[in-house]
Amino acid sequence: MKITTFNVNGIRSAINKGLLEWLSKENPDILCLQEIKLSETELVESLFTDLGYHCYWYPAIKKGYSGVAILSKIPANQIVKGIEHELYDSEGRIILAQFADFQLVSAYFPSGTTGDVRQEIKYKFLDDFLIYAEKLKATGTPLLICGDVNICHKEIDIHNPKSNAKTSGFLPEERAWVDRFCECGFVDTFRHKVKDPHHYTWWSYRAGARGKNLGWRIDYIFAANMLPESIQNVHIHSDVMMSDHCPVSLEFKL
Repeated sequence: MKITTFNVNGIRSAINKGLLEWLSKENPDILCLQEIKLSETELVESLFTDLGYHCYWYPAIKKGYSGVAILSKIPANQIVKGIEHELYDSEGRIILAQFADFQLVSAYFPSGTTGDVRQEIKYKFLDDFLIYAEKLKATGTPLLICGDVNICHKEIDIHNPKSNAKTSGFLPEERAWVDRFCECGFVDTFRHKVKDPHHYTWWSYRAGARGKNLGWRIDYIFAANMLPESIQNVHIHSDVMMSDHCPVSLEFKL
């Protein structure tokens, strides 16, 4: 089975840049999306159902902002939107799909780059998300958590760790949270398979960062309650230019 996660930075923009054609070619069984930035999801749903996907949307209340989705060729047994937290849920940050043999989360973690208020919200979200994820893990059912975490874990995951040491997304407290998350049994599937540097999933639009590969790896697929050998392949699609992020795909078997 193949699962792809992608922060599209606006789903209509990504569609205009070739998302549907790319999706037809790659043909993932499940596509997790972040930053769909679309409230009127019915405007695009038929484009994905025509490709064989069941569409589960969770937009933000604010138009043109945030929002997540799960598009799946396998119908979900249950969809749970949000975690019963007013702020996070109003921003459309977490959607859970329960399938027969596994459970899957598409998540868009807050950014703290706009200042101290949002950074504090991010820290609170991290604490709350760990509690949420541990409850899902405690069921014993295989669990995949996909999305834009807005944190580079280690120096290998960012192009210039020294100059970014005090930048939101690479702060010691944020990196320590990823340490703790992994210690709780959540496997960073990409780093499970790939140990070398210069693999990134986000690039600034400024200063030609993408062409120079001056990036950050902030998009992840975490796995829990799965045998290590079930993780077959993980790929960062750095050549896909529809967003400031690129897709990440995981092939696995249960």
